[in-house]
Amino acid sequence: MRKLIAHPSAIFLLACASSLVLAPFALASRHHDRGGIPQAEGRYSVVFSLDEARPNPHITPGALNPAVDQADIGETICVRGYSKSIRPPEEYTERLKRLGIRRYGYSDHRLRDYEEDHLVSLELGGSPTNSRNLWPEPHHVIGGWGSYAKDRLEDRLHTLVCRGRVPLSQAQHDIARDWIAAYKRYVGPYPSVRRGHRRTY
Repeated sequence: MRKLIAHPSAIFLLACASSLVLAPFALASRHHDRGGIPQAEGRYSVVFSLDEARPNPHITPGALNPAVDQADIGETICVRGYSKSIRPPEEYTERLKRLGIRRYGYSDHRLRDYEEDHLVSLELGGSPTNSRNLWPEPHHVIGGWGSYAKDRLEDRLHTLVCRGRVPLSQAQHDIARDWIAAYKRYVGPYPSVRRGHRRTY
């Protein structure tokens, strides 16, 4: 019986082919947290820690809009276009963003990597201009807990408040105290984001 002897070059080619097949799976599993949510490290040059997803409560504790309360939500936050009507101009928020980046001590000074966010969002009766309610929130955070996830929480709480399922004061308290914990309570255990979502309220 004739014995087949593999040529060394053939063995090398087979090894290369195997590595090409396995590599995508290895790369795809490299940046996941315990919940299986893809990390952003491979896609963005700057990815913030989970601690940086929350504002410093001594700098940004949140502030409310005195023109909004539970009794008048039907004429204020639950009216389509209300938030847009009171949103401060970009010149104002960009100036605060620059100041906030320095005040928070972020090493990344690129404005595009942050949203100057209202901790208590306008659609939940947050103050539009009080600096204690505004901070430079990173877009990209370990585990997906960046500005896009918080936007979804704001949408969800707005819906619950306007449908009478959650009191306005409760929603304001929960998002100001710990928005990530509020997300897990009202939306789900892991962030699911919708980029480019344009609010109409």
